[in-house]
Amino acid sequence: MLARRGTRMNKLVIKIIKLYQRSSGNRPKRCKYHPTCSQYCLEAFQKFGFFTALALSVWRILRCNPFSKGGYDPVPRNYLEKRFEHIYK
Repeated sequence: MLARRGTRMNKLVIKIIKLYQRSSGNRPKRCKYHPTCSQYCLEAFQKFGFFTALALSVWRILRCNPFSKGGYDPVPRNYLEKRFEHIYK
């Protein structure tokens, strides 16, 4: 898994996210989560392979809605931690 983290797709997505963050810097923050959704996605793509990061990012964006309570939701240390978190709660 370590070798896959620096893929070209990851680098491209990271550049797109950073461009989005720079362009939306003047708008007020609306994300209910900390870190923000874009920061979460950025960290996921820096930490995991493309498809794992994509799955984590999509799931996070789907959870960020007016009906969620929000709060602190960091990128998991590993994908299995996130996948089986309901067992440990």
